[in-house]
Amino acid sequence: MLTPYHTAIESFRRGTDTPRDYLERTLERLEELEPRLKAFASLAIPRARIAADMATQRWKAGTPLSPIDGMPIGIKDVIETFDLPTAMGSPTYDGWRSGRDAASVFALRDAGAVILGKTKTTEYAGSYPTDTRNPHDYDRTSGGSSAGSAAAVGAGIVPAALGTQVMGSIIRPSSFCGAFGYKPTVGGINRGGSHDFQSHSCIGVIGASLQDIWATAHAIVERVGGDPGAMGLVGTRDLGAAAQPARLALFETPGWNTATAQAREGLLDQVERLRKQGVQIISRRDDPQMEALESALADIRELGSDIFGFESRWPANSAMYRDRLGLSPLIHASMERANKLGLEGYRACLEKRAQLRRQFEDIAGGVDAFITLSAPGAAPRGIQWTGDPIFNVSASVLGAPAVSLPLLQDDGMPLGLQLLGAQHTDQRLFRTALWIQGQNR
Repeated sequence: MLTPYHTAIESFRRGTDTPRDYLERTLERLEELEPRLKAFASLAIPRARIAADMATQRWKAGTPLSPIDGMPIGIKDVIETFDLPTAMGSPTYDGWRSGRDAASVFALRDAGAVILGKTKTTEYAGSYPTDTRNPHDYDRTSGGSSAGSAAAVGAGIVPAALGTQVMGSIIRPSSFCGAFGYKPTVGGINRGGSHDFQSHSCIGVIGASLQDIWATAHAIVERVGGDPGAMGLVGTRDLGAAAQPARLALFETPGWNTATAQAREGLLDQVERLRKQGVQIISRRDDPQMEALESALADIRELGSDIFGFESRWPANSAMYRDRLGLSPLIHASMERANKLGLEGYRACLEKRAQLRRQFEDIAGGVDAFITLSAPGAAPRGIQWTGDPIFNVSASVLGAPAVSLPLLQDDGMPLGLQLLGAQHTDQRLFRTALWIQGQNR
């Protein structure tokens, strides 16, 4: 298994390892696993080797561009790269090139990262699946829509990959593939050049460690900021030490009754362990604010889908005019629903989302994090369905930062433990996650 990148840095400094050697280990694993895994849509291996050689020279000279200088990374195939197609998981964009890098990709190159290739996505980062397999069981889905990114990291091919999330597209596949996943505060990472652009969508990072994820996200934001008009990721370059939380909120979400018994028991066992460590736990069972929030979120999946659908009308309908038969039945159904919603219905959805965000933030200000599952259970068998995002929609619609930790199991497969925080508390959320991870070693 490929080691997290941050653990190799000291070896680079000592000269006992190099970014080029690290890349070659990546390529060996890619050659071994990719024929069955199907995580990548396209590759840039010759260019990656050149970039790794340049990073090797910088580390030897003691002048790395950033903590991720030389890191091999995958880019979800809805995010533009000047040297590779951006096909968005759809035949309607087969071979399409913009001729430019997205803001996030430009920043990664500027930080010295090695762009290995484009990772597969579901159609338009939606629900129609790709052929990517789960690295822990090739007969199961890797999730979606950041299917290839999660599979590539979970398989130990790359230490980090970019994903996007508008409903559950980072946290859920991270959970299924046994990787760490991060969806930032809404607007946290600049989405220029990303085609997952809806108003509660985010670019995030799937990684082999929390440290690699933070270093990657921060390197991007240092160079290109967050979305225009947004504060961007708030925090220091150095992630800092693990921090024990004083107070956590057990967050059932509307997904609670859909979760498997093993998944619920695993989460509750974690909560009880934290309680024994002195962490105060509140929940809907004993806190009226939490009960009111949980009740208010009962139809958040429908709310998120309506906003997502209405905001997707332009790209989807534009593609439909060009190539109606190139779009899946799911796209057609989504457009029919969005057209029925109409502008006034969309405005009502935005008002409801704003109210829910205020309600969530009122509680979030008094806890270190919300704790819940990253998915209802193990990755589904087969690849025709990417799984239920019901445990992820809340963080997306609420604009909250979320982290998935590969600490649980279900049906012999990985399952994530999810933490959510108040907006712009991403670094505190990471430090809380580091501490919880430490309690499981």
